[in-house]
Formats: sequence, C-alpha cells, structure tokens
Amino acid sequence: MTASGSGSTCSPAPSPASSSTRRCSPLTPSRRTCRPPPCRPVLSLGAALRAAVAGEGGVRALYRGLPAMALGAGPAHAVYFSVYEFAKSRLSDRLGPNNPAAHAASGVLATVASDAVFTPMDTVKQRLQLTSSPYTGVSHCVRTVLRDEGLGAFFASYRTTVVMNAPYTAVHFATYEAAKRMLGDMAANEDSLAVHATAGAAAGALAAAVTTPLDVVKTQLQCQGVCGCERFSSSSIGDVFRTIIKRDGYAGLMRGWKPRMLFHAPAAAICWSTYEASKSFFERFNEKRRK
Repeated sequence: MTASGSGSTCSPAPSPASSSTRRCSPLTPSRRTCRPPPCRPVLSLGAALRAAVAGEGGVRALYRGLPAMALGAGPAHAVYFSVYEFAKSRLSDRLGPNNPAAHAASGVLATVASDAVFTPMDTVKQRLQLTSSPYTGVSHCVRTVLRDEGLGAFFASYRTTVVMNAPYTAVHFATYEAAKRMLGDMAANEDSLAVHATAGAAAGALAAAVTTPLDVVKTQLQCQGVCGCERFSSSSIGDVFRTIIKRDGYAGLMRGWKPRMLFHAPAAAICWSTYEASKSFFERFNEKRRK
C-alpha cells in the first residue's frame, strides 16, 4: 500500500480522477487543448465528475491514468511490503510484539523506499487525469515530460510525497493494527477476510482524511505548468501551502477529501485482505514444503 498509492491502487480508479480534477484542472471541457487561465478547482465532487464525463473521453475519462497506476503499483507494492515486513520483524524484536511504534516506523521506512519507485508513475497519472490534459497516453506523457522538463520533473513531488505519506502511514498502520486486534477479539475467526477488510477500510479512510492538505500540495506540484496550472517559484512545501491559502483560503487545502476517502477506504480494504490472504497461503505452503 504505497501511500500515493496506497492500497489496491488499480481498483477504484474513478475517485482519484475526480479528485485531481477538483484540485488542478481549469474549467474547460477540452481534454487536449490547454487554456491560458490559471487553474481553479471545481467546487464539488458531483461537478468534478460531470466535468470529467462531459469532456472528450466521456465516462472513460474517469479512468484516465489507470495504466500508469498499474505500471507503478506492482513494483512499488513489492518494495513496500518487503521493506515493511523486514523492518517490522527487526523492530518488534527490539520493542516487543504488537507495538504501535514498531508498526508506524516500519511503515514509514517502507514508504520512503516504495515512493521512490512509484512517484514517477504517480506524476504521469496526475497529468493524464487533468480535465484538459494534452497527453494522449502514458508513453506520450513520459516522452513529452522528459523532452520538455527533464527527468527531475518526475520526482518534483517526491519530498512532498514522502512527507505526506509518512504521517499517512503512521496513522494507517496504527489504526489498522489496532482495529484488527479489536475486531479479532470480537470475531470467531480473527484472520477472517471481513476482519482484514473492515480494519483496512477504517485505516484507509482515516489516514486519507488526515493527510488531504499534503496530498493537495503534492498534486499541485505534479501538475504545475500544465494546461494553465500555476507554476510555483519554489518546490518548498511551505511556499506551496502559503500560495494555496492565499489563493483559495484554508478550505483549498481540503479540496478532494471526499473522493480521496472514497478511494482509499475500499482500496485499503482490498489491499489488506488480499495481502493477508496471500501471506497466510504462502506461510502454509512453505510449512508443508519444510515437512
């Protein structure tokens, strides 16, 4: 579960598209033609969905960026869970089992590693999801950005992404492990799919809401200079925060929180239940092989 991408990032793709539309896109139905006015966010989830569907791509526009997410999610998740399990094992030996600090710290370390893998594709995804995106697809976006902006453009939001995902991961893992233990005590089978899915959904929703302001900053850094979106003079998180507050008020920092929660809750439920089921399967498989 990477945090830009945390969860089963390939499942409910429409929500991230509408979220990016609300934060970054100018109010124009054209998908390929950029307009000069500065970006102004759409004011509601319903308006964002209507703006996306009314464009050139129709309903398919809600799934813009899905190929980029699919390409980045696999490698990023592999790195994420490998680092998480390794760090959790080492830290739990020192701090004791079921220690919230060990879970949170392990998640943060996993985030730093996996975000280095996922951030370039997340940047491509965000740019493809702009209502007036000038890119025809993943490869066209990658070639154009490399030619016009250089390799560094793919990592412009890496620092912000890590800063955002560190608290996201801390909240997410603390909530997930606590909810899993609580639900496990009440359920007949503590390792049931329902326990993992419910705990994952609660963790994803809460962590998404708490970290929305940082996600807004990250998205605006990724989309700067595209289709009239404002280009910031500095990639400093504080400077971008101040610019957004000056332009849109404090409410601007929470734009997209509803679609973000609607995405992360089911995504985390799917991801955790799939991960825990796969983990149990391979643990049983390895035990049989040892016998």
